Amino acid sequence: MDGLVMTAQILLSLTILVGLHEIGHLVAAKFFGMRVEEYSIGFPPKLFKFNWKGTEYALSAIPLGGYVKISGMIDESMDVEAMKEEPKEWEFRSKPAWQRLIVMLGGIIVNVILGVFIFIGLTYFVGEEYLPKDEVNRVGGIKALEIGEEIGLKNGDKIIKINGQDFESINDMLNPDLLLVDDAFYTVERNGEMVDVNIPSNFMEYLSDKKNAGKIFTVWVSSEIGTVVEGGIAERAGIKVGDIITAVNDVKVASFDAFSKEVKNISSDSITIQVLRKGEEFTFSEYFKNDSIIGVGSVIPPQKAYITYGLGESISVGTKKAFGIVFTQLKAFKKIFSGQLSVTKSLSGPIGIAQAYGGDWEWERFWRMTGLLSMVLAFMNLLPIPALDGGHVMFLSFEILSGKKPGDKFMEYAQKFGMIILLSLMVFVIFNDIFRLDTIQSLFGLD
Repeated sequence: MDGLVMTAQILLSLTILVGLHEIGHLVAAKFFGMRVEEYSIGFPPKLFKFNWKGTEYALSAIPLGGYVKISGMIDESMDVEAMKEEPKEWEFRSKPAWQRLIVMLGGIIVNVILGVFIFIGLTYFVGEEYLPKDEVNRVGGIKALEIGEEIGLKNGDKIIKINGQDFESINDMLNPDLLLVDDAFYTVERNGEMVDVNIPSNFMEYLSDKKNAGKIFTVWVSSEIGTVVEGGIAERAGIKVGDIITAVNDVKVASFDAFSKEVKNISSDSITIQVLRKGEEFTFSEYFKNDSIIGVGSVIPPQKAYITYGLGESISVGTKKAFGIVFTQLKAFKKIFSGQLSVTKSLSGPIGIAQAYGGDWEWERFWRMTGLLSMVLAFMNLLPIPALDGGHVMFLSFEILSGKKPGDKFMEYAQKFGMIILLSLMVFVIFNDIFRLDTIQSLFGLD
């Protein structure tokens, strides 16, 4: 069932993104008097189609993209025979280079507008819920898990700065925009001293692997006592609010979780609790049975903060979030090309993206993922690869600057070369997704 929900979400999202992307090309082409022969969401065979004002609109069976066919343009349809005829006034190739450039940028512009609009809407209607850094530090800092320990974090560390800069939300600790900079580091308060913990250049590989989710850090609740229950063992022994538990029956504990776990393991009829009170150590012993109530609680758990934004603020914050995704992509590509990030661990295909939507349908997460993909789609389409919009933009920019138009034969071969690159990349990311799936690995003994 989870797989069906994931599949339905990504198909709906791609339908929205690709449909509007191609609308961007269509509207720009028609505005400049170009004939648009076909507009399709998905690839043939066609399930449904109708004609309107000289254009065939279709919904096709293979939901892996979409296309518009503009007369007089070498595109994925590879209709080279039509290109042998004399150019006609309504064809793409007969229009000025600057008009053709706007047509090729039309889809990218629409994706950027959509992404920005989605993030503005989420900011305005949903706002932001986050866990303040000060709240985490108040209750004891972080608990370093497996991967957190590998990079040098320790239990009880209080994150003070990231890359030398102050921050507000604990989520910023895993913000790709901050972690992808060169020589990234955390500044932590550890046992009263400030310590820099360097973040490995390939740290984003850990975050991109679903198996590592939840293995970096969590909130560390210290062993400080926040409440003492009337009538319990703690009150009878003389334990007070503010005492810090250091040991139970001579077993040292450093967190409230460790204290609770140790109490559950006690098999004797008595309990000895050592505490630190204003720098002095005290020891308390009381009669105890497993079903007795110790009667202490931890300090008040960290309280989440919630921010609401007005329309003006939402426009500013939402736009910044949307373009932040593009800047993060640029940083990631830089690290991939420099060899600091692994290609196989950093790139995801449709399976990996579907997993990011989750197995249950949450509209907020759906629109957040759709907004993210819209900005990523705009960025990827702008890459100077033939067969992508960015490839056409590259050739058209050359034509505008040099005054020389690339020949039709050159464009035909460039289109074929670009399609080979894109198909190869698609095969790679799909198989990469498959081999990263836990279920597939288990089936074939690849763990």
